[in-house]
Amino acid sequence: MSDKKPAKVRLDKWLWAARFFKTRALAKAAIEGGKVLYDGQRCKVSRTVDVGATLQVRQGYDDKIITVLKISEQRKGAADAQLLYEETAASIKKRMDEADRRRKFAQSNPLFDHKPNKKERRQISKFKDETTL
Repeated sequence: MSDKKPAKVRLDKWLWAARFFKTRALAKAAIEGGKVLYDGQRCKVSRTVDVGATLQVRQGYDDKIITVLKISEQRKGAADAQLLYEETAASIKKRMDEADRRRKFAQSNPLFDHKPNKKERRQISKFKDETTL
C-alpha cells in the first residue's frame, strides 16, 4: 500500500480527515460560519491547506489553535488523525482553564428536580422582596 501525499487538499476535507468534524458538510458549515480561521483570517471552504499553517477551530465552547503537520485527504483512525496536527500549549492550557471554570460555575448553580409550584413561587417572591429592603 503506497502512502502518497496529495498535492492539494481543501480545508473542509482536511478538517474532516483530521476528525474535527464528523462530516464534510459540518466542516463546510463551520468554515462558512466563521468558526474556522486560517492564519487568523476567515477563508473559503476550498482554501488549500499548507503544512505549517495555523488554524483556529471553534468546537462548542472550546477554541483550539492548531498547527498543521501533515496533509491528508483520507479519513483514518483517531490515532492517525492526531498525527496530522499539533495543538499549541497555550491553547491546551486555555481550554483546561475554561473547562474548570465552567465546571465550578455549574456546581455553584443548583439544579432543581421540579418546577416551583405556586406556594414555592410565593416563598421565592417573598424572599426576594425581603432582601431588597
